[in-house]
Amino acid sequence: MQFLKGSKLYSIFTSKCPVCHKGDMYIENNPYKVMKIMKMHEHCSHCGKKFKIEPSFFFGAMYVSYAVGVAIAVAAFIIAYFFIGLDRNYAFLTIIISLAVLFPVIVRVSRNIWINLFVDYDKAAAETKNVNK
Repeated sequence: MQFLKGSKLYSIFTSKCPVCHKGDMYIENNPYKVMKIMKMHEHCSHCGKKFKIEPSFFFGAMYVSYAVGVAIAVAAFIIAYFFIGLDRNYAFLTIIISLAVLFPVIVRVSRNIWINLFVDYDKAAAETKNVNK
């Protein structure tokens, strides 16, 4: 993923700080530890960027989550129905299973997309470590 460093895709897929691409956004990197799925660091450990920009900032990520879920559902249906050749009922079952299994990933990716809509990469912040938080 190093080739994407400096782009929003790097921050989205690696859950790194959108400003410096060095600090972790989440306390637990594994999204399948469900009890800690939403727990984020308050600030980036490298550049000091505050992740929760304002109260209830990540409520907007619910809309992104809906779009990501629909994209995964459509992809699961197309693969199951057209490429694998499953019956329509089994294809819909594939959608349900896909969304259930990928739920923690969808939540994290949606939050990452949401914060990256509002925060840009800063090369200067990536090169210098900010000790003031």
